[in-house]
Amino acid sequence: MQRSLEQRMAIKFCVKLEKSAAETIPMLKKTFGVDCLSDRQIFRWHKAFAEGREYVNGENRAGRPSISSSDDSETCA
Repeated sequence: MQRSLEQRMAIKFCVKLEKSAAETIPMLKKTFGVDCLSDRQIFRWHKAFAEGREYVNGENRAGRPSISSSDDSETCA
């Protein structure tokens, strides 16, 4: 999680330097190695920052919560 946050900050920095996504990808790959975001994710974040996004935090995800509790939960027999 922390590594992807750092990478999003780096992408935002590259956008502010007017680097293209194609120029940003090799720099991130050299810096983060095997932990680097995919090219697709780099392009997605680059586009978002280029269109004016300011926040580097990810979006809330829809779907099933990872932890849930219920008072009336039943056990399967």
